[in-house]
Amino acid sequence: MFPGVHAASTPDKPAAVLAGTGQTLTYRQLDEASLRLAHVLRDAGLRRGDVVGIVTDNRLEAFEVYWAALRSGLYFTAINHHLAAGEVEYILRDADVKALVVSAGKAELAEAVRPAADVAVALAFGGPVAGYDDYAKVLAAASTDPLPEQPRGMMMLYSSGTTGRPKGVRPPLPRTEVHEPGDPLVQLNHDVYGVDADTVYLSPAPIYHSAPVKWCHSVHAHGGTVVMMERFDAEATLRSIERYRVTHAQFVPTMLIRILKLDPEVRARYDVSSLRVAVHAAAPCPVEVKEAIIAEWGPIVWEYYGSTESLGVTIIDSEQALARPGSVGKPVLGVLHICDEHGHELPAGEVGTVYFEREYLPFRYHKDDERTRSAQHPEHPNWGTVGDLGYVDDDGYLYLTDRKAFLIISGGVNIYPQEVENALALHPKVADVAVIGVPDPEMGESVAAFVEVPAGVEPSEQLATELREFVRSRIAHYKAPRTVTFVDSLPRTPTGKLVKGRLTVAPER
Repeated sequence: MFPGVHAASTPDKPAAVLAGTGQTLTYRQLDEASLRLAHVLRDAGLRRGDVVGIVTDNRLEAFEVYWAALRSGLYFTAINHHLAAGEVEYILRDADVKALVVSAGKAELAEAVRPAADVAVALAFGGPVAGYDDYAKVLAAASTDPLPEQPRGMMMLYSSGTTGRPKGVRPPLPRTEVHEPGDPLVQLNHDVYGVDADTVYLSPAPIYHSAPVKWCHSVHAHGGTVVMMERFDAEATLRSIERYRVTHAQFVPTMLIRILKLDPEVRARYDVSSLRVAVHAAAPCPVEVKEAIIAEWGPIVWEYYGSTESLGVTIIDSEQALARPGSVGKPVLGVLHICDEHGHELPAGEVGTVYFEREYLPFRYHKDDERTRSAQHPEHPNWGTVGDLGYVDDDGYLYLTDRKAFLIISGGVNIYPQEVENALALHPKVADVAVIGVPDPEMGESVAAFVEVPAGVEPSEQLATELREFVRSRIAHYKAPRTVTFVDSLPRTPTGKLVKGRLTVAPER
């Protein structure tokens, strides 16, 4: 349901809370602010299918902007605030953004892109930002009359661009009003994870990413409460679970690793018994991490596999994960197909491209028909893929191996970087790791590892040898990295995805 329904029945209930400060946004406030902003957008000439952009840190106003767009038949485009000004300008132009709302916390970036933003509405909250009108003042002067109609809008988010320019994922707008049912993910979160009006959901990730936005949408649709962290911190996460009696939370594997690496006495200091569901997604999770967090929190850990494109979803619970280590589960949205490079379906156990079959392709890449066609099966246009590779077992459980773009072919043998990364991830002298293929005159490609070490550990050739031997003790010897490069930090997006295109190995002398 639209939050306005909950504003009528539970007006003073928190729709969202900022974890660090306790600042609260009630359902009444969310409904009224989104209504006022919807009037501002409508009065400025925005109509169904236009785009509202937002550049913000984790602030409660993001939910007001989101629901203003959703109740106006508009697309909501949250832009990664870690991008350079030129990258943000590209998204503003590519998406044809008609209204731009920014946070004063990102004033430098917001001011830099303002000249390139050809928008009818430019607003800033949290403080003054040059070139933008005051969000609070503009909303205070806006109407609170009921809107003549409230067609349902959608998100048009941009992929993280780990292998190139960000891609705008544009779903078709539904022919329904915002208060009417029809979002399959909202129903799925209720049926599978028990999301309802009593849910208290912890969101530690950046709000511009698709997974937090979709989950917060679902919690608001059911009348629950979102607890949004300003930024992820391992101990602060445990503190927030205890303080707000969190029932549901979502993580990426790097967050779980950092929680597990806290001193056991620190972890034991916090009561997390309220937690009923801990979901992880967005990046591969090493089996040892999954097993360790289940041992820590009990069988409340779930994993789902999906994408910004919403092609399909698989899920797996704790019991299934322990029985089938490495699997991301069975499909609950879409029909799963594994195909070879020619589009022919493969039997169980054989690695191929992962496709999901839907009634129709649920998105298009904005202004890029060629890229949209490349995501479709050559014979079945309603089968879509994001380029992931994997296989299914005899019972239909999916196992991912890696992205097609990251596959290493060394001496004619396929090597999946994810497998090598998983082997290294829990080594006590590894804080973070990335693996890529690099040109090799003899083998075509060879395996290169980039390693970030924790504080107190000195990089050395001896440590590099130790890491190679560690890999050889766990997986096939030919998968061990030929080179190990120690780095101060890896190029990850704040949602945990590696930007492997930025990794290079210095030429050997």
